[in-house]
Amino acid sequence: MNGTGRKLSAALCVHNEAAQLADCLETLSFADEIVVVLDRCNDDSKGVAEKFGARTVEGAWPLEGPRRHAGIDLCTGDWILEVDADERASEALGREIRQTIEHAAPGYFLVPFDNYIGTRLVRYGWGGSWGVMAAPRLFTPGAKHWGDSRIHPPLTLEGPKRRLKTPMKHYVDRDFADMIDRLQRYSDTRAADLRAGGEKLPPMIWTLRRSVSRFLKCYFSRKGYREGRWGFAIALMAALYPLLSHLKAELDKGGDE
Repeated sequence: MNGTGRKLSAALCVHNEAAQLADCLETLSFADEIVVVLDRCNDDSKGVAEKFGARTVEGAWPLEGPRRHAGIDLCTGDWILEVDADERASEALGREIRQTIEHAAPGYFLVPFDNYIGTRLVRYGWGGSWGVMAAPRLFTPGAKHWGDSRIHPPLTLEGPKRRLKTPMKHYVDRDFADMIDRLQRYSDTRAADLRAGGEKLPPMIWTLRRSVSRFLKCYFSRKGYREGRWGFAIALMAALYPLLSHLKAELDKGGDE
């Protein structure tokens, strides 16, 4: 167990990520076990995962929460690190995690992110369901519970809020076209959640105010302006996400307002 007494599991959920999965898994050698959830994969994601000795489970999970827990529930470690296929853990992060879990009380830690668009590190402006600067990725079993939604499900966390120092590298988008594609996917999925919930949509003016608030938060409060055009693009995507989701949910239900 990497010379320490506490076992560390790494959990990933993937959908046709064979092209980049190996690059992710090879950075997780500091973990004692790797669990990979293969969600409706029809590429070689399973073969890639097994080359790295990962335990795999195959199936179809429409909701993100149950999909995440399919992997978390298979983990046998004292601590669990959740990773996505577009993320890379450095050796320094691995060392900090191993040192931290050896003495930490149960609960969770926020892991900071260095977010990239292509090869460019974009430090400022993330937020509004459009990227995060840190997330509770390191936790003990039972300290983190995902809700039942297709995208961005709510989290229930137990224990004190703590934070690691070393960032995880996150390759968010390849380019602006990739960012637009992600907006399409996110808003489609969020609209499906809104329709499935059966709840009445809020007034459009409320959604418009929310969109404006998200833009201002990302561009000004989170200093997106320091990133030039990329900061503006991130703020715009964060603003459009709830607006497009609302419109898709309403219009697909036959709304004519």
